[in-house]
Amino acid sequence: MADAPLLIAGLGNPGAQYARNRHNVGFMAVDRIHDTYGFGPWRSKFQGEIADGKLGGRRTTLIKPQTYMNESGLSVGPALRFLKLLPSCLVVLHDEIDLAAGKLKAKTGGGDAGHNGLRSITAALGPDYHRVRIGVGHPGGKDRVHGHVLANFSKADEEWLMPLLTAIADAAPHFADNDMVGFMNKVALLLHPPELKPKPALKQNPKTIRNKADGI
Repeated sequence: MADAPLLIAGLGNPGAQYARNRHNVGFMAVDRIHDTYGFGPWRSKFQGEIADGKLGGRRTTLIKPQTYMNESGLSVGPALRFLKLLPSCLVVLHDEIDLAAGKLKAKTGGGDAGHNGLRSITAALGPDYHRVRIGVGHPGGKDRVHGHVLANFSKADEEWLMPLLTAIADAAPHFADNDMVGFMNKVALLLHPPELKPKPALKQNPKTIRNKADGI
């Protein structure tokens, strides 16, 4: 359904107090896409904030649920149904504690890996949607997870977070073609461009070098 509209959901919690939390990296990624491609203004609908525009030539709606993370499906579900889209037209960007900070993985369908936002969306729509998992690292113990995801990114985190958000936005047009592999390859290339090998120096004839030294 590449000719159907696309819905991209970034997950997080509403409110200024949560804005820089690790749990809100989905909001941050969608905001970067919004700003990069000149989407229309944010407006309230479907218990969320939505904005319309185009991505890779495909009509696209961005959504940031304002239901709090655990009830994201109450926002994303009605939006997808209103747009008369299949789950395959949905991309969800969210934080992932089981990935090292700064790592990224994309997949379609599958389990929710204990993520309450995904669990809510799956309950509303089924599992057959695309997910972009943005690694925020694991604190090391289950009892520390809550505090970890609801803590702000540190200054050290900014060094990998800002380039990663930019790369996600730059690669986002691949979503328009449901090309998650292409998206991942583009992000990898942007973050780790191949090194250009210097050209080998041309070997000069020793006689020519002597002639130059003699002024000939």
